[in-house]
Amino acid sequence: MTGLLLRLAGPLQSWGERSVFPYERDTAAFPTRSGLIGMFAAAEGHGRGEVPDRYADLEFVVRIDRPGIRLMDYHTVGGGQPKHRTAATSGGDHKGAAVITRRHYLSDAVFVVAVKGPAADTSRIADALHQPYWNPFLGRRSCMPDEPFVLRAHTDDPVTDLMERVPLSPPDTGDQPRDVQQEHVLVDFVWEQYHRAELPDDAVTTTVNDVPISFAQHHRSHGKRRVYRTTEQLPAHLLPNSQALHQRLIAYAKEEA
Repeated sequence: MTGLLLRLAGPLQSWGERSVFPYERDTAAFPTRSGLIGMFAAAEGHGRGEVPDRYADLEFVVRIDRPGIRLMDYHTVGGGQPKHRTAATSGGDHKGAAVITRRHYLSDAVFVVAVKGPAADTSRIADALHQPYWNPFLGRRSCMPDEPFVLRAHTDDPVTDLMERVPLSPPDTGDQPRDVQQEHVLVDFVWEQYHRAELPDDAVTTTVNDVPISFAQHHRSHGKRRVYRTTEQLPAHLLPNSQALHQRLIAYAKEEA
């Protein structure tokens, strides 16, 4: 299997795990499988009613460069006007009283995602992300990605690139400084399958409800998967200063061309 590499960074991200519309709209601490597959499906022009089985063979490895800061937005829609003067709902009715939601976000987070899968699938997805039918976003339409977004459209071993080649984003102001141990820096990863010898004793195993079964607007449903969170030692030279980061990322992305 080959793969591609994405860098998910921007002012805000939000990766909800719930399959129904709640008044408390959560976010996971890292990009969800349903969010990533939804991004690919949108870029390829597939509607919500299409079954996402065509992405079942993809495997994701997430490197958490910067976990971000959690924010909550107190959000209201409608209210204060007669129903006929308010926005129509998806069910054809009109909102009367205000609908109140609390929406959670990750601010200034950075993730680098290795997408592994059959070469035909990853190449098709990379082409779509370069010229998307619908623009990609980081969990919600209001959350647009920074550039460079697609770091590599093709690599024979995306996980090795994550571990040894892709530049690391330095911590944001106010974050804890990275734990640098001589020639190595400690970085958190999220795996669907662990690829480095045996799973460490301090690995955290979690079950998440983010495998898309249906994206249909009124019948969204998700299944469960198990992920493994580990802390890995990466070469310290991957951590440039903040002024050099963008140039290093562009240089890495240009190597493929």
